[in-house]
Amino acid sequence: MLCQSQRCPHPTRRRHWKVMNQQISKRPLSEDVERVSENPTEEREGDMEVHEDSSSVILPDGELGTTTPSLRFSKTCLKNVFSVILLFIYLLLMAVAVFLVYQTISDFREKLKHPVMSVTYKEVSFYDAPGIAFYPGKAQLLSCKHHYYDHIPPLVNPGQPGDIECTTQRINYTDPFTNQTMKYALVVQGPRDVKKRELVFLQFHLNETDQDFSAIDYLLFSSFQEFVSSPEKAKFMKDCESSYSSWKFSGGFRTWVKMSLVKTKEEDGSETVEFKQETSVVNYIDQRTKPGSDQLFFVVFEWKDPFIQTVQDIITANPWNMIALLCGIFLALFKAADFAKLSVKWMIKIRRRHLKRTRQVTNHIS
Repeated sequence: MLCQSQRCPHPTRRRHWKVMNQQISKRPLSEDVERVSENPTEEREGDMEVHEDSSSVILPDGELGTTTPSLRFSKTCLKNVFSVILLFIYLLLMAVAVFLVYQTISDFREKLKHPVMSVTYKEVSFYDAPGIAFYPGKAQLLSCKHHYYDHIPPLVNPGQPGDIECTTQRINYTDPFTNQTMKYALVVQGPRDVKKRELVFLQFHLNETDQDFSAIDYLLFSSFQEFVSSPEKAKFMKDCESSYSSWKFSGGFRTWVKMSLVKTKEEDGSETVEFKQETSVVNYIDQRTKPGSDQLFFVVFEWKDPFIQTVQDIITANPWNMIALLCGIFLALFKAADFAKLSVKWMIKIRRRHLKRTRQVTNHIS
């Protein structure tokens, strides 16, 4: 009952199954061994295929290792070339900056040695009345008058003494060049009012002369008032004759002198005065009933314009401009040197990275 209910196999059947199972379990090994012994080349080819498959899996990494470093090398090379070009450009800029420094210093020294003349004009309504020193010799002053607006009335009794309305002084002094000859000078106050075109008209008369040509010398100096207030007028006139030039006007003509004043400032701060003249000469027609052998001299003095010309030497070299330029150049030099230093460090760093990657790829491939 128990065997039937549990359906137990028969003992003989149980032994039969056991033998069959053992045969089945032993059969694959024997067949595999036989297959291996019969086809050893196929087994080797299988192993090679397995290895080839495994190598085929690694191959893309190898290919990436061979292609990617080449691309990286080309980029690194381009970066290095670009850095070298930049380095040379900045070295060229540094050379240009050094040349500019040298040129700036040279120009500054040249400008110090050769100052530029500056001319300025100052407009005035009244001049300080100049002094006019005449050296008439044997000639005699007949008349002296002030007129305005370039108008001179017709002559009345020419050759005869007339009105002397000018401020005059006579002085004797020794010649400053010989210190032996005595000189006689007639000093007359010149015109002042330039707006009204004031002029001074003088007439001289000479009876006899032992010279072939007759002329009267005259001298202009800056201030008649300084001459009047000077305690040593002889010394004052000697200094004027040593400093100023003298001119002449001839007999038988009316000489019209237009003056202009030029002041020159020296390097030591002193100031010198010089007169410039424009002279026009007109022939005098003698209409006297009994013209004699005497000579008549006519001269007119007038200011040319209301502008006083001031001349001075100016050094155009400005030290502050040069200092600012030099600071900018040196700053550019330091910046260029700093950039060159960083560029060199960057190139060395990139080179080291490239060598390190090359060694890593080589180790990976090996």
